Formats: sequence, C-alpha cells, structure tokens
Amino acid sequence: MEDHIAQDSTPIFQRIKDYLMGEIAAGRWKEGDVVPSEQALVRQFGVSRMTVNRAVRELTAEQVLTRRQGSGTYVAPKKYQATLVEIRSIADEIRSRGHVHRSALQLLEPARVPDLLALQFELAAGATLFHSVIVHFENEVPIQVEDRWVNPACAPSYLDQDFSATTPNEHLMKTAPLQSATYSIEALHAPREIADMLAIEPRQSCLVLKRRTRALGQIASVVTMWHPGQLYQFAGSVG
Repeated sequence: MEDHIAQDSTPIFQRIKDYLMGEIAAGRWKEGDVVPSEQALVRQFGVSRMTVNRAVRELTAEQVLTRRQGSGTYVAPKKYQATLVEIRSIADEIRSRGHVHRSALQLLEPARVPDLLALQFELAAGATLFHSVIVHFENEVPIQVEDRWVNPACAPSYLDQDFSATTPNEHLMKTAPLQSATYSIEALHAPREIADMLAIEPRQSCLVLKRRTRALGQIASVVTMWHPGQLYQFAGSVG
C-alpha cells in the first residue's frame, strides 16, 4: 500500500493529515473523541511510524488534535474565540449590538484566479475559484464590502447559497471547519468601485482587513473586507 500512496504527488504525511481532518470535518470524530492510535494508522496506510508521527505531531501543533500522556490523541476543542480578530460572522456582530443586518449580493460566480492570488491559495496559475462580492448593512448603512475568493474543494456548494439568508463566513464554518488563519489590517483609500458600494467619497480612508483561512489541509478562503474609516473600528482583547 505504501507504493500506491507514494505515487500520489501529495506527500504521504499530508495525505494522512487530510484523512484525519476530513473525518473531523465530516462529523465522524467530534471534539473530545479519541482518534486512531499511531500504530493503527501505520497499519491502515502501510507507512512508517515516523510518517504517521509527523502527521499527528503537526496536527497537534496546529491545535486540531491534542495529546494526553498515557491516554491517547483526541480531537481538540475549537479555538476561534482565542484569536485577536475573532473569526465571526458580521451578521452576528451587528445583531449583538441590537441592530439590523442586511446584505446585498454584488457578484457570485466561478472565475479564473489571478496569478498572484493563485500563489496565496498555493494553486497553479489558471485554477478556477469561486468569487463573491457582498455589501453588508447595519441599520441600512453600508459598513462592509466583502470581496471573497473560495476554494471549491472546501466549499463545493458555495455558489448555491442564498447569501441574503446566511453569510459566507457562516457557510464556510459549517462546510470547512477552521484550521488556522492569518490576517493583516491597514488603512487604504477606497477605489471608486468600493466607494460607490459604501456610499462614501472616492479615496476616502477605509480600514481594510485581509484574511486567509486554512481548512481541510488547504487554503479555503482569501477575503478582503473594506470598512469606512469614520464608521468602523476593530477591537479585541488578549488574556
């Protein structure tokens, strides 16, 4: 079986990681459940103990799994709320303030990924991704333009969603549970297209959050979120 696995271009340890994360994503293993022992995975995949150990060790470092000395390896609890910028639906954020959320879909389509974005997704140039642009309103005031690219392998039904009833964040959290995320925040002048959607003057200052999320062993989503600077702020706490 090891020869068969080796023929795949994906490293063997990564295939084992993908299998483990896929079982968790499918709900067959839930938070707190014990996962197969390293010896059981060695027998299942026909690979060396060292290869299995690397897969399990990396998933433990990524907080997907947790090890208990003398007991075994378990599915770790989710850590979303521990991030400085919480991975949270903007609809929930607005409702938590007692306000009304509404969204307006501007774009939802499959599209060939630009070369620079392909690098962020760790994909070959020319790959097809799903692309959405949505304006979010708080009490009928536009407060965010969400420009998102999504990996179809992580969310195959993304284009079928009614984004007036749910948000991309809510859908992705269900179909591709978060593994990790990186983000940056910067102040940028709004280009005309963004300014029009936010009902502000072109080149007005915006707070821009760029975030890349990983799920199921691959990059799931790259999103740029534009917020009018005079109406929005980011807040968080540590500890």
